Amino acid sequence: MSTDSSENAVSASGPSGPTSDPSGSPASPAKFPVLPDYRGACLSNVVPALLGPRDASPWLPPPAREAEAVVLLAVDGMGWEQLQPRARLTPVLSSMQGGVITTVAPTTTTTALTSLVTGATPGEHGLIGYQIHTQGQLLNALRWTVGKKRADARKSIVPEQFQTQPAFFGRRVPVVGRSEFHESGFTRAHMDGVDHHSYKLTSSIPVEVRMQVDAGAPLVYAYYDGPDRVAHEYGFGPHLDAEYGAVDHLVAQILAALPPEAALLVVSDHGLVMVGDAKVELARPVLALSSVVSGEARFRWLHARSGRAGELLDTATEHYGRYGLVVTRQQVLDEGWFGSRVSPEARSRMGDVALVPRDPVAFTEPETPSRKPSGPGTKPRFQLLARHGSLTPAEVLVPCLAAYGTG
Repeated sequence: MSTDSSENAVSASGPSGPTSDPSGSPASPAKFPVLPDYRGACLSNVVPALLGPRDASPWLPPPAREAEAVVLLAVDGMGWEQLQPRARLTPVLSSMQGGVITTVAPTTTTTALTSLVTGATPGEHGLIGYQIHTQGQLLNALRWTVGKKRADARKSIVPEQFQTQPAFFGRRVPVVGRSEFHESGFTRAHMDGVDHHSYKLTSSIPVEVRMQVDAGAPLVYAYYDGPDRVAHEYGFGPHLDAEYGAVDHLVAQILAALPPEAALLVVSDHGLVMVGDAKVELARPVLALSSVVSGEARFRWLHARSGRAGELLDTATEHYGRYGLVVTRQQVLDEGWFGSRVSPEARSRMGDVALVPRDPVAFTEPETPSRKPSGPGTKPRFQLLARHGSLTPAEVLVPCLAAYGTG
């Protein structure tokens, strides 16, 4: 990919040089943690750059700065370090202008997509993870459910009230997304007030975005989640290679559908690391000091029992310090992991201690008999092979690539 227009972005090979081979396995030591560049080339600044004076953001690729209309395509789970070794499978993406930017923390879909469309940091919008402790419950923010029975929480935790930052600064931007996500709690929480145009098949995306550009929309947003789904289920291998080829074909179709005066800007919400069976079950001494466990397997929040925060930090460090970082909420706030401004609501949803691994591991809770699959014909619990959430280069660095339409 050309990086001529991304002089202010992180270097194309990452902060400390290449960190992945084509299989996605760590190849050399790299900087850790990689913190989001909230003041510069960051996912949370993409929409503000597109809707504001574009020449004020030199890291934005020239086609996105200069075009009369821009289609912003968010490809879920297409990290820079996964894209680079697949250049031969993605000739169209490889020919686009731009480079690498950072996503937000934690590197997870609910947090990153909300920052993308609102232009707000996680500390401002408060959707701080996959599982969020709120109102004495554990909210699955992606499915918008609570409890072990996954009860629908759209009435008890109203999405539009939980996250109040307006999408696209209150402008009715056309959004092209999967039809099954249209009325979901998460969609309502991060994209209330947009102009929805749903698709059921990927082939409809180029058609829908062209229709919106022809109707005069200066900005159109589209979302596709193939790489994330495939990597979770199949890991890094031929299935993911095939999916990257499919993404490249989709990008080519969109470019062919757009007129020359319009541009396509491709970004992603996060990258991934291959974890597989490398699960670290939270130890009983740690759980005994915790009232709640929230977050995700690669950015795990431990909520301390009353008066036990210091002891929890010491015990968690003893058990998990060798895997990466064990940090307090105050350190996260002081170092600006979630941005320089953190609302009281966002702060209240954080735990006391965070487990943020450098190594490719997942911090999981012990299975209880009631949660274990059992009985004849029972399907095994779905296993996530590739994961995200932490602050490694493979998870934080994402593409920001653009090209003019050719239709």
